[in-house]
Amino acid sequence: MSFILHDLVKEGMTGEATLIVADEHTAPRIGSGKVHVLATPVMINLFEAAALAACEHLLPAGYQSLGTVLDIRHIAATPVGMRVTARARVSGVEGRTIRFTLEAFDEIELIGDGRHERVVVHVERFDERVKKKLDHLPGAR
Repeated sequence: MSFILHDLVKEGMTGEATLIVADEHTAPRIGSGKVHVLATPVMINLFEAAALAACEHLLPAGYQSLGTVLDIRHIAATPVGMRVTARARVSGVEGRTIRFTLEAFDEIELIGDGRHERVVVHVERFDERVKKKLDHLPGAR
């Protein structure tokens, strides 16, 4: 990296993502259960969106962060029609890694929490490494 990440992203920075739970956000629609409430994978998506909101805009052109670690609890159900807000707070920056603490609330209570890590990559170099994987597929050109 041609920059020092901890000079750009600081501990304590926060990001937020919100949605109103609709039918397409429920466990039966996502395939993660049968109860008609907010699906855990949707809450995870909100957590990642909140983390992106905290830091992605600070990265130089050509760089982005990728999620690498996610350790969460989904501790309360949220019905269709309720607003859910996820918050990510930068809890540390080390090398290319940004660590976050996470919380999600509906309009009544805390519904989830956890921790998340993202690694900053140079997009062009990352894409080249991913494309090389295709060379190992049977029948690859």
